Amino acid sequence: MGKTADLTAVQKAIIDTLKREGKTQKEISERIGCSQSAVSRHLSGKSVGRKKSVAKNRCTTRRGDRTLRKIVEKDRFQTLGDLRKQCTESGVETSRATVHRRVLLNQKQRQKRLTWATEKQHWTVAQWSKVLFSDESKFCMSFGNQGARVWRKTGEKEMPKCLKSSVKYPQSVMVWGAMSAAGVGPLCFIKGRVNAASYQEILQHFMLPSAEKLYGDEDFVFFSTTWHLLTVPKTTGKWFTDHGITVLNWPANSPDLNPIENLWDIVKRKLREARPNTLDELKATIEASWASITPQQCHRLIASMPRRIEAVISAKGFPTKY
Repeated sequence: MGKTADLTAVQKAIIDTLKREGKTQKEISERIGCSQSAVSRHLSGKSVGRKKSVAKNRCTTRRGDRTLRKIVEKDRFQTLGDLRKQCTESGVETSRATVHRRVLLNQKQRQKRLTWATEKQHWTVAQWSKVLFSDESKFCMSFGNQGARVWRKTGEKEMPKCLKSSVKYPQSVMVWGAMSAAGVGPLCFIKGRVNAASYQEILQHFMLPSAEKLYGDEDFVFFSTTWHLLTVPKTTGKWFTDHGITVLNWPANSPDLNPIENLWDIVKRKLREARPNTLDELKATIEASWASITPQQCHRLIASMPRRIEAVISAKGFPTKY
């Protein structure tokens, strides 16, 4: 990384902060992992003044957003391409990415994502490596759970327009898993609905062994998208306190900020290739696919966290490519 242009916005901010603290260019370069010349060029570039960034024009007008919402409400099961085509036919020129951003997140959710990302923008890869990420995912017998997408917001799950009839329910399993920069932990196949009591059982018998495998005696921070949504979150919060575990807060509707989502995608791709015929085969394929994930794959995903944070900030809280 020799050129100033190669520095990310986060690295540039860290350089400025360390310089104000009186650090030398050599100390700064060693701290953020770039060449000393890159630090020098950034600092000299700032001293002579840089061109002010020009605010990017909004891709759609408020009227265009209303048109898009009306199109979505007519048929919640349209593909992204169909939505964009109808927008164009209605006189709203926009990209697939813009359609995706406008449909899925409201202003309050975007602001929470932006606030969270801003708070974490100076975290290093080493700090993210201390985080044990966890999540749940549903796997169906229909080769990877690739059903029709429905465009809906929070609270619209049971609306008739958001429901689609099917001939029968395919056999499926719900799985809990955890990962860190060092690899993956053991999987838990969940039976029935998850409440505070059953979730604490998962934590006791699967999260703690995952932490022991991936961190040993070292401290770690737990990342979960589930525990604060339980009907009795206070008891689960006490469980974390009693076990001396710090929990990282998380903005809702942010799968792009949880790298374990990428691992679920890997497993689902392998399911489509294997095409299991029974529930036992489905479970066996999931376990084999999960076990095949390497520590190198996990480390690359954790190393992407600073870029994910930067992408959310650049997108002002909207969904990102991750």
